[in-house]
Amino acid sequence: MAYKQLDNRQIHVQPLAARTSKHDLGEIRVDPDASPPDPGSMAPAIAETITAIRRAREQDAAVMLAYGAHLVKNGLGPIVARLLETGWITHLATNGAGTIHDWEYAYGGRSEEDVRSHVAAGCFGTWDETGRYIHLAVSAGAVTGMGYGEALGHFIAEDGCALPERAALTAALSAWAREPTDDPLMPARAELLHTMVRNELDAGFHQVVHPHKDFSLTAAAYQNRVPLTVHPGIGYDIICNNPAANGAALGRGADTDYRTFAHSVMQLDGGVFLSVGSAIMAPQVFEKATSFANNLRRQQGLGPIQPFILVNDLAAIDWNWRKGEPPQDNPAYYLRFCKSFSRMGGEMVYAGGDNKVLLTNLWAGLRDGTAYDR
Repeated sequence: MAYKQLDNRQIHVQPLAARTSKHDLGEIRVDPDASPPDPGSMAPAIAETITAIRRAREQDAAVMLAYGAHLVKNGLGPIVARLLETGWITHLATNGAGTIHDWEYAYGGRSEEDVRSHVAAGCFGTWDETGRYIHLAVSAGAVTGMGYGEALGHFIAEDGCALPERAALTAALSAWAREPTDDPLMPARAELLHTMVRNELDAGFHQVVHPHKDFSLTAAAYQNRVPLTVHPGIGYDIICNNPAANGAALGRGADTDYRTFAHSVMQLDGGVFLSVGSAIMAPQVFEKATSFANNLRRQQGLGPIQPFILVNDLAAIDWNWRKGEPPQDNPAYYLRFCKSFSRMGGEMVYAGGDNKVLLTNLWAGLRDGTAYDR
């Protein structure tokens, strides 16, 4: 007997244009050609990271960047896009919020809302287009094998998505029911058909124009064929407060993305992993994917991966992690974003400070060098 639940179809949503958003693109966009600010105390870590990235790309090893939503909200999408275009970064990973803010800026040029007042009013996250279109993008992309990140990048870059005929989906499901096979896309077809019926969606191309797609890091990753993987949590993100919310679709997209993430981790021996403002998602996903990769490497007679890891967050930490873990009576021991990475092999460096200072200086240090082709 199922427990009682609230029905998300009863949520009253409003158009995104009705929301008073905190920032627009003109306020946050960072110019990749501008001179970076003084790196201050982060200078040694930045210089070491630049050297590590150059060495990694010379060896064709991966350079992965995992980031939280503040990277997008700080206007750093164009900086990271340049790093993708020139081949310095080979994989991006973020949480659900990282793509939600990215999509809102691409679609409407504005993002962020007043959490305190909107939760009290019951309208936090209840914005029609944000939830409806992101779920549509992920559901439509799944039937072609795309994960969350690739599907949303395609949706932004192409200004929408194409939906198949309901009859074709029904025929495929009926044939599978008569003679089941191990077809990984069959559940995605069932979910998409359910979505189309529930939301009265017709087959054909559904156009959703993104006037500011040039700012979108999600679109830039898709256009440069760099994997951008999304690692969300059901109930973590505002798109769960929408009548179109579909946990199965998000879970399927995230599962595809986790396995894509693990594939890139396999290429990290001698590579670089950058964790920028992601205190929970990046260390948690990275440690599981590292175990996944090392399991396969062991079967191939290879040792564990040995990456260079740079962790950036705002917290001031009075501990040198190169000496190992602090004792349990030191508060630094309980900082997951350092402790997990320090246990992953290789070498970890912590750079405490603003991610805008870090990434603009990182790009400035790399842009005059050779751009390596993937």
